[in-house]
Amino acid sequence: MEQQDLVLLERLVAENDELAQLWKQHQELETALEGFNHRVYLSSEEQLERKRLQKIKLAGRDRIEAILAEHRRQNGQDR
Repeated sequence: MEQQDLVLLERLVAENDELAQLWKQHQELETALEGFNHRVYLSSEEQLERKRLQKIKLAGRDRIEAILAEHRRQNGQDR
């Protein structure tokens, strides 16, 4: 995520409950995935869980990006 996106995100989190929830979940998923990424070997179940978490994180990131884009559109801002 670009620095300007992070600045806007930090400002909007205080105003938007959905965005705050998504950002918190994004950070929690990042931490969980880092745990999997530091392991040399993952069992089949762990591989499936890692993929599941990645999909959830990606869907959340897509929604975060959509909220930021909508905010920019409503306020006449370009990226």
